[in-house]
Amino acid sequence: MTYIPPTFFTGAPGSKWSGVAQEIEEQGNYDTSDRTAAREYTHSAYSGHLGAYFGTGMEFPPELDIATLYRPFAAEQTGPRLVKSHEWSTQLNEIVDRFPSCKIIMVYRPDYLCYEWWMQAGGWSITYPDYKYYVDDNEMKFKIAEQNSSMLDFAQKHSVQWLQHHRHSDIFIGTYKP
Repeated sequence: MTYIPPTFFTGAPGSKWSGVAQEIEEQGNYDTSDRTAAREYTHSAYSGHLGAYFGTGMEFPPELDIATLYRPFAAEQTGPRLVKSHEWSTQLNEIVDRFPSCKIIMVYRPDYLCYEWWMQAGGWSITYPDYKYYVDDNEMKFKIAEQNSSMLDFAQKHSVQWLQHHRHSDIFIGTYKP
């Protein structure tokens, strides 16, 4: 298979971005070789987290180089790769500069709903990925707001259209395509 550039995927904690990522991976023939039992978190009736997550203090740092981005995946690329990080939201302009042919998918949900859902999903008890970077409840609320604001600013600058999720009226998905 020929090289296919990664698709960057981001959303604030609690935005339900993990569920959206799973829908995209299932519908788009994505390479999901990054999924392992150690990279999974399930809560209640929802699918939770599946696959590699990039972030400060996590298994894979949020570094924008192809070797790091592809490290969680099998050597043989079987389709496009969705590389997921909450922190991409504050690196969107750098992603465009370093990977000008890559698509970026952003998931937006209002700040207070993100925080409420993140707490319902397990909050500080979530076992994967690691949320120690967010320190405490106040910092988590601050980072959610910062990440959402960064995505909205980027979308405005690049005329990204937000589409409402087909099942959740409080979730919006924006896709930047070069």
